[in-house]
Parts: sequence; structure tokens; C-alpha cells
Amino acid sequence: MISYITLDEVHFYAFHGVLPQERNVGGDFVVSLRMGYDISLAMQSDDVKDTLNYAEVYELVKREMAIPSQLLEHVAGRIVRAIETAYPVVTSVDLTLTKVNPPMGADCRGAGVEIHVKMNDETLRT
Repeated sequence: MISYITLDEVHFYAFHGVLPQERNVGGDFVVSLRMGYDISLAMQSDDVKDTLNYAEVYELVKREMAIPSQLLEHVAGRIVRAIETAYPVVTSVDLTLTKVNPPMGADCRGAGVEIHVKMNDETLRT
């Protein structure tokens, strides 16, 4: 069985960006996260201790979003590494991080990064 725990379109106000005003004023960001995780035990037990608590995952993402970075790629990498450290049972992470209304002169809903990582991927450690 393949199963996932998700956080869908979680909104944050954060201070990420290359331009100085982005890091001073901040902006709106949206994170969507899908983590590969075997939920079969929780399907039987109906006990939160047998699953990945998405409220705790949210707090982890919130902590990482609060650390300013120039690049969204850097933020995404930090989030994935934090998940891997905190939850070694997670087998994969799909993460989308979008900057809402980025300052680039375009009429768009957002710009961002999307990554798909199988855990224990050596590229995250470099």
C-alpha cells in the first residue's frame, strides 16, 4: 500500500527573497506538502500515536518558514531536511513553496519551487 500525510496550501507570512525590501517587508507564501508514510497501523488502531501528527509537521514547517532566506530553494531544502531528521519513517516528500504576487512585474498568482524527494537522497546533504 502507498499512503501519504498531507498539508495543503498552508499560508505563511515570511521574509524570503533576493531583494532587500522582500526581506524587510515580507510577503505571503503558500506551502503544500505530501509525505510518504505507512498509515496502515493507524487505519486499524484509530490512535494518533500510530501516525504522523500533521499538527506537529505544521509546526516544523512554520519554524523553517520563519527563518529568512534569499532563495525559496534554500527554504524548501531546509524543510525537507527537517522532516527527514524529525521523522525518519517518512519515505518521500513532495513540496511546493509559492511566493504569492512576487515582485517581478508580472500579473501572476505566484512563483515558486516544487521538489520531489525520496528520503535518504544524498543531494540533500551537500
